[in-house]
Amino acid sequence: MEKGQKRMKRFWNSLNIAFSMYSRLPAAQCDWTDENMKYVMCFFPWIGAVIGALCFGWNFLAGWLGMNASLRNVILMLIPIAVSGGIHLDGLLDTADAMSSWRPREKRLEILKDSHAGAFAIIACVVYFFLLYGTVDMIQGELVPVYAFTFMISRSFSGFSVVTFPKASIKGTVAGFSKSAETRIIQITCIAYVILCAAAMLLLQPAYGIAALFGAVLTFGWYHHMAMKHFGGINGDLAGCFLSVCELVVPLMMVAVHLVTEAL
Repeated sequence: MEKGQKRMKRFWNSLNIAFSMYSRLPAAQCDWTDENMKYVMCFFPWIGAVIGALCFGWNFLAGWLGMNASLRNVILMLIPIAVSGGIHLDGLLDTADAMSSWRPREKRLEILKDSHAGAFAIIACVVYFFLLYGTVDMIQGELVPVYAFTFMISRSFSGFSVVTFPKASIKGTVAGFSKSAETRIIQITCIAYVILCAAAMLLLQPAYGIAALFGAVLTFGWYHHMAMKHFGGINGDLAGCFLSVCELVVPLMMVAVHLVTEAL
């Protein structure tokens, strides 16, 4: 019984570390020891579940209030950033700078560590939000419940990659979490999350669910290829880049299917 209590305490501490590290949601304070960090990636997708619930709730509230589309869309876009604190978007911008430099691998890794935003990061940010705004504007009606699962799926794939993919460096947050992690348990848990989300989306809207899953898998494949080819592995910035791109590609695929369906 004492052993079970210790494990439950480790689960609780891993949950709090996940929420304190990857969100601005309230979390209890605990020591960031190797024992407490074993299951962090098991709880990382829960932040996505919270974001999805908030987005779903906001869409309902905006409709009930008769709010204009522009304000509804902007807040819908900002909810994930407000909850995460922009940590993943930072990874997207750093990756844009590194990839646009066309420099050797070592130099690209140095650019990822640079705290300054370059011209390509700013361009990528503007393009990203224009595309996201246009996509979110099309997320209406029956697309909304499926869209709400986007954030948990993206974090499930991201958590899986953290403990599975080679690392670009032996230092850094991702390497630290991976070193302390219970790899097999996290892999199984993240796969289970993806399966459960997929089942829910397919039950709600089969066509949009398939489109969302295709978008997530496509982005995950691109992420692995990009990271291995250009950086020799993943780190926190690349994982954040994947998550940000995934949360654009998934709804974009859903919108594409919707437009084709409407045209037919």
